Amino acid sequence: MSPMLTVSASPHVHTGRTVSTCMWHVIIALLPALACSIYFFGVGALIVTVTALLGCMATEYVVNRWMFGNPDATLANGSAILTGLLLAFNLPSNLPVWIVLIGCVVAIGIGKMAFGGLGCNIWNPALVGRVFLLISFPVQMTSWPVPLENAWNYTDATTGATTLGMLKLGEIQATDVNLANQAIGYMGGSLGEVAAIALLIGFIYLLCVKVITWHIPVAVLGTVALFTLCLGDNVAVELLSGGLILGACFMATDYVTSPMSHRGMIVFGVLIGVITIVIRKWGAYPEGVSFAILLANSVVPLIDRYIKPRRFGERSKK
Repeated sequence: MSPMLTVSASPHVHTGRTVSTCMWHVIIALLPALACSIYFFGVGALIVTVTALLGCMATEYVVNRWMFGNPDATLANGSAILTGLLLAFNLPSNLPVWIVLIGCVVAIGIGKMAFGGLGCNIWNPALVGRVFLLISFPVQMTSWPVPLENAWNYTDATTGATTLGMLKLGEIQATDVNLANQAIGYMGGSLGEVAAIALLIGFIYLLCVKVITWHIPVAVLGTVALFTLCLGDNVAVELLSGGLILGACFMATDYVTSPMSHRGMIVFGVLIGVITIVIRKWGAYPEGVSFAILLANSVVPLIDRYIKPRRFGERSKK
C-alpha cells in the first residue's frame, strides 16, 4: 500500500528563513540608531527604551496566557521585542514610564493580539500605540528634549521644538536648517527621528541580508522628494527631518501590513509619501508619517486584491 500524501496550502516554496531570523535581523539593524539616540538623549532614552521593551514583552506574555493558555507561544520569536523597540523610537525621551506602559498595552494588546496575534494584525502595532498616545497625551507626546543638554535628566529635561515644528510655525526657514546636524541626529524629536545616517546603515544591512526589498522605502522617499520639489521646498530638509526614514525603511516594510507584490509595494509607498506631504503641508500636525502608514495599511487588502503577481505557469492574457 502506497503511503498517503499530505497536501498543504500554498505557497510551496521553502526557505530556511524563520520569523525569528527576520525579527532579529531588524533588531540588529536598529542598534546603530539606538546607540545614537542614547548618546544624544542620555538616560531618558535608555529608560523609555527599556520600559517599552519590558512592557511589550509582558503584555504579550499575559495575553498569550489568557487567550491561548501558552505564555511562550510567540514571545520567543522576537516580535514583541521589535514592537517595543519601534514604539520607543516613536516616543520622546522624557515620556513618563506610566504613559510608555499604556502605549505598550495598546500596541500589543489592541494593535496586535486583538486581531489574533502575529500575522493577523491590520495595522503596524507600534504605530497604533504611538498614535493612541499622541491623541490621548498630546502635551507629553510633543515635548521634545534638547539633545546633549539632558544626558542625566529624564522627566525634567529641557525641551524645544522639532525642525518640522519650527518650519510649520514659520519660526525658521529651510535655508536655516543645518543639514549636517539633521544627518547625524543633533536635533529634537523622537528617539528614532535622529541619526538619519545610522538608520540608513541599518536599511543597507536589511537589504544585504534580504530581509526587505528596496521597493517601499524608495517609493516613499522618492514620492516625498518629488512632491517637495514640485512645491518648491527643500528636498533634503524634508527627507532628513522627522520620522520619514524610520517609517519608510523599518515600519512601512513590515511583512504583515504591507503588500505582497513588488508592484503593490510601489503603489503602497507612493500612497504613504503623498499622504505624508499632504499632512505636513496642509494638516494640523507638522509630521504625518505615522498617520500615512496606518492609512496605507488600511488599503493593503485592496492593493493585494487588484495588483496580483502572475501565477506559476500562467501566461499573460492578450
